Amino acid sequence: MKQKNWQEIKSMSDKELAAKLTELEEKYYKIKFRNATSPVKNPLEIRELRKTIARIKTLLAQQKKGK
Repeated sequence: MKQKNWQEIKSMSDKELAAKLTELEEKYYKIKFRNATSPVKNPLEIRELRKTIARIKTLLAQQKKGK
C-alpha cells in the first residue's frame, strides 16, 4: 500500500473506517465472483483489496482496544 493511502486511512475516524471497510468488502466480493467466472485483468487487485481490508480491521481493533 502506498504510504499516502496508509496515512489517509490512519487519520480516518471510526465511522469513516467502518464505511470504507464495508465499501472495500463489497468491492472484494464482486471482484472475487467475477474472477471465478472469467479471469480479471489485474489479479493483484484482489490481493491488495484483501490486505487493505485486513489493515482497516486491525486499525479498528486497535482503536477499540485503546478506548
